[in-house]
Amino acid sequence: MAETLSVVTWNVNSLRARLEHVTRWMRDHAPDVLCLQETKVEDDLFPAEPLKMLGYHTAFSGQKTYNGVAILSRHPIHDPYVGFHNDGREEQKRLIAVTVEGIRVVNAYVPQGSDVESPKFSYKLEFLEQLTEYFERLHDPGQPLVLVGDLNVATDPGDVFDPDALDGQVCYHPLEREALRSMKSWGFEDQFRKFESGAGFYSWWDYRQGAFRRNRGMRIDHIWATAPLSARAVSCWIDREERTRERASDHVPVVATFSGPMD
Repeated sequence: MAETLSVVTWNVNSLRARLEHVTRWMRDHAPDVLCLQETKVEDDLFPAEPLKMLGYHTAFSGQKTYNGVAILSRHPIHDPYVGFHNDGREEQKRLIAVTVEGIRVVNAYVPQGSDVESPKFSYKLEFLEQLTEYFERLHDPGQPLVLVGDLNVATDPGDVFDPDALDGQVCYHPLEREALRSMKSWGFEDQFRKFESGAGFYSWWDYRQGAFRRNRGMRIDHIWATAPLSARAVSCWIDREERTRERASDHVPVVATFSGPMD
């Protein structure tokens, strides 16, 4: 393994629309592994060439207009795995995994859920259940593994701007929080909370009502690691500055860095 390995999650809200933002950020920060969600691009139109020119290997799974996930890596990518591969329930392009430098990297884009009374909310809960089953079926918490992505759930009161007002709403509903806690208990540690216990740190702000200016956001983009990898964590931070860019995504990058070599 390299001396350090940085892993980033970022919902870019259309890769082609924000390719300039992404490539600039990559040049500025040189992440080892960059995991993208909501790429909104079919595989045959994925802009692999400009990313390759920056020195990155790519693995991606996309569809037109909606969803889509990708993993970009400065190191060779091994054993790509797309979707749940269970009983055919999952069709949307929301999950991809690869191995980089001996670490299993799982990139997930959890459904937003739309409205608590909507069938989309039921699908969200089903997706979280399937994701938990995915780890139970295919992985072991004793292996070095990192789950990253737009999980579309804020887990704790400090992760939302108004926990009382938002309690019971999409992205901070008790059923979602319980589903995420259940998945976390499989063997994950929240890397951001390993280094920062305070409130008011968010990764997403609505485009409306001056939400970013007023810091009315949520921390719904996560990096979770199993114990062998979490023990190697040296930092985790949120690049809030990226939200100030013109035509920025409503999400910003979250960055975790791990030291090596792995045991």
